[in-house]
Amino acid sequence: MNQERLLKVIIGPHISEKTSIVAEANNQYVFKVATDANKLEIKKAVEQLFEVKVKAVTTVNVKGKTKRTMRGMGKRNDTKKAYVTLDAGQEIDFADAE
Repeated sequence: MNQERLLKVIIGPHISEKTSIVAEANNQYVFKVATDANKLEIKKAVEQLFEVKVKAVTTVNVKGKTKRTMRGMGKRNDTKKAYVTLDAGQEIDFADAE
């Protein structure tokens, strides 16, 4: 796969109360990813960027909310999240990541 494409797949971590609970319970981390990314690209990008071994990837398409604006109705962009499960003993520290 193209090296440049792998760097554009992951937009950033999705940090919330729910994701921190999932991280502790299931050794999973949640990332915002490009909407056209597939599971194989996400797996390779996480393994390359964070130097960990990925066990599984689950993706979720999040539909953008409809919002009312001054000029009428508008819609936020659709997004995609990836739940990445790591092998036992693997860990990602976002403070150390470059």
